Formats: sequence, C-alpha cells, structure tokens
Amino acid sequence: MSTQPPRDRDGRLTPSPPEWSTRPALPFPEAARKGLENEVQRANLRHATGTIRTKRANVVAEVPHWEQLRSAGEAIKNRTLRHLDQHLETLEASLTRAGATVHWAADAAEANRIIVDLVRATGEHEVTKVKSMVTQEIGMNEALEEAGIAAWETDLAELIVQLGHDFPSHILVPAIHRNRGEIREIFREEMGTYGTPAPEGLSEEPVDLAGAARTHLRNKFLRTKVAISGANFAVAETGTLVVVESEGNGRMNLTLPETLISVVGIEKVLPTVEDLEVFLQLLPRSSTGERMNPYTSLWTGPHEGDGPQDVHVVLLDNGRTNALADPKGREALRCIRCSACLNICPVYERVGGHAYGSVYPGPIGAILNPQLRGVGSAIDKSLPFASTLCGACTDVCPVKIPIADLLVHERHRVVEEKKRHQANQFEPAMMRAASWVMADHHRLEAAGRASSLAGKLLPIRTIGPLPPPLSRWTQNRDVPMVPEQTFRQWWKENRDERA
Repeated sequence: MSTQPPRDRDGRLTPSPPEWSTRPALPFPEAARKGLENEVQRANLRHATGTIRTKRANVVAEVPHWEQLRSAGEAIKNRTLRHLDQHLETLEASLTRAGATVHWAADAAEANRIIVDLVRATGEHEVTKVKSMVTQEIGMNEALEEAGIAAWETDLAELIVQLGHDFPSHILVPAIHRNRGEIREIFREEMGTYGTPAPEGLSEEPVDLAGAARTHLRNKFLRTKVAISGANFAVAETGTLVVVESEGNGRMNLTLPETLISVVGIEKVLPTVEDLEVFLQLLPRSSTGERMNPYTSLWTGPHEGDGPQDVHVVLLDNGRTNALADPKGREALRCIRCSACLNICPVYERVGGHAYGSVYPGPIGAILNPQLRGVGSAIDKSLPFASTLCGACTDVCPVKIPIADLLVHERHRVVEEKKRHQANQFEPAMMRAASWVMADHHRLEAAGRASSLAGKLLPIRTIGPLPPPLSRWTQNRDVPMVPEQTFRQWWKENRDERA
C-alpha cells in the first residue's frame, strides 16, 4: 500500500485534511469549554442557526397537516425498522436486478477495504464525492489517502472544510462555524495549492465565493472517472437511491463519472416509492427551511449510454444492528439527518459541532454516537449529558424521535456501564448515603438543619472549585451555597398549618 501523498493528474498534491477518526479525543465538557472560548464561532453559529430556525418555522406554518406528516414519517420508519431484514433483502434483489453490484460491510474497516479495492480496480487515483456523512463516519477519505487515492469534496461547505484543513461541525452546513471573511481567506490561500486558484480580488459576497468554488471544481468534475456518493433514501421495491441537495454538485457526481460507488447506511431503506412523498415534504422544510430542495436525484442502476456504467452500492452496518436491538434506543434510527435538532439546541449553538467529537453533533449525535460506537470511550460516555433536556429538539424532529427521552435512556446505559467497571467506590457510597437520608423524613429534616447551620456560619454565596473527586462537579457548574433556612423551616414560620 502506497504511503506517498496522492497527487492529481496535473501532479498537484491533494489536500490532507484531518478526518473524524483522527480528531482529538476530548470528552464533551473539555471540548465544550474550547468552543465557548471561541467568540467568533459563537457569533457565526448564533446568526446561522437563528436564520435557519426562522425559515423553518415559516415554511412549516404553511402546512396545515404538518403534524399528520410527522406522524406518517414516524409510522413508516417504525414499520420499516421492525422488518428491516426483509426490506434489505428486497433492496439487494432490486439493486441486482437493476444492474448494480451490492456489497455488505459489517464495519468501517470492511467498508473502506471494499471502496479502496473498487477504486483501484478502475486504475484511477482520484475520486469526487457528493456530501456523505456515512463516509465521514467510517473515515473513508483517510483510508483513500493512505492508499494513494485523492478524494475531492464537491459540496461547497465540505470544500470549505477540506481546504481549511478543518472538521465539519454541522449535519447540513458543515462550515456553519465559518463566516464569509474566513471562507474568502481559505479560498485565496488554499485553492491554488490543490487546483484552480481563486480569482484575484475575490470578495466575500456569496455569489463570488460560489463562483470561485464552481471554477475550482469544474476541472475535477470533467476529468474524474470515479465518484462516491451517499444516499438520503434507498427504495427497496425498485432499487432506487435518492440524494437531495441544493447546489447541483450531486447531479454532476451522479451523471459524469464512469464508475459510481454509493455508500448507504442500512437504516436509509424505505419500502416503496410512495413513501418518498412524505419524506420529500418533511426533509427540506426541517433542514434548510425550504418548501422543496433544488435538486432531487434518483438513480436505479446503470443505463447504457447515460451516466455511470459501473454502479456499486455498499450497504453499511457499523453498529446499526446494535442500536436496532435496543427496543428503546432504536427510535433514533428514524433520523433523516435534517439537523433541525441542532438548529434549535441552546447547547449546540454555544459550543459548536466540534465539541461532540464525531461526525454526528448536536442532540441526535449525543444519542447516535453512543449507540453506534458503544459507551466505552470517554467521549461517548460524556455525550448523553451534553444537553439541558429542554425538549425543544423533540418538538421539531420531523419523525418524532423522543430525543430528550433517549438522552435519559443513554445516560442510564452510561451509569450502568460505569457501575460494572468502577474501581472507585466513592460515588456509589455517596449515592447510598443520600438514599439513606432521603428514605426517612426525620433524617432528611436533620440534614436540612445541619446544612442551614453551615449556611449561617460560612460567609460565601457560592461554592468554588473543590478538590477531587468533587472537582468533576464544581469545575463545570456554579454551585450555590446552602441557604440559611430550609423550606420546612420557612413553611413553619410563614404558613398556618391549618391552611
């Protein structure tokens, strides 16, 4: 396997952006503090998410049967997940009948081996990509680069992230943490290194930035013979894959190359074409705040003389069957990656997507990541607690995923896992002591009297940083000092017992 930096046909070095699998492994509390310190990012996020929220609210208000649509989406997804094995077999048969080659991948490593082998078989050393979260999930760009294959991002936001040697921070708008000025500087400094340079005097107007990206990518589209895509939906009865997008880069990837490799999570399957009617109304309104998305591309295998002639579909598990086996947790597999929960989340708006340590940020990511990867790492243990449980995410989810309930469910899993492997018994001992106190009202009253005495004697209003292990609590919270008077004491003084 080649370890030399991949080059394009003009001999230019390809970008080497960090991939998700190599990002710094920081638990959410530590990563969140870094996000909070970035004032420019916070301003960018506040403006962008506020704009998208307003647009979404306006277009949703236009639909009198919006709640019925949400219920229909929920029902279709639930029914599909209950019989997922059958629908996947139907999908494989339909894809094969249509002329596509189906590959099954149990995990990221197997998927990357399949993709690398398929690209190598063509003799090519570069590919173009239409935005695909699942390829980011498995670290595909990194695997291709290690094999000497350049992967060019063609979605505008993904291009910004790649040229900026950055990480995506949002499901829908990966460069949401960047403002126009930052994007202009990235284009001016990086485009010429990896292809057609940005024009002289490039402004930060959106139309000019988009034009620079279009010119930069056009040569890659026209020369690259292999494309890699994801899919928003996969229709079992016909073997049709569906991509919705806003820029047309997807259409270019799906029609110009000779070979097309589509990487699809197994939860993306829908039983029939008629089911698309519901989701093509729910998705654009919930994601971009549009009545419909500008480009909807559907393809069903190869067609002679039209589009790619060699079509492959990689159906990926990578932890999804583990999530499916959880009767409660499987509800998260209804997710259609709209990002509505991110745009309304007060935590995400302040800390940004990088704090979540994964391709899936925000409330839904705080559930999906522990489900897909387990709760063995410090990152995945911390994510279910990255929420205030305000419930706004549940209210806007187009397929009615009870996100707040699932966060509590995942927290329980983390606690149970912690109990099984916990060497330090300090915290369990504290919990047992608290349980003993609260089990009897006499003991609880005595504890209250003792705490109020401490409140009278100590001239402080908040409890500052404490030594370990209590520091894990106080370093992330302002803890008020216990009051000088308990509620029971106040009640006796201010309320007639006969009232």
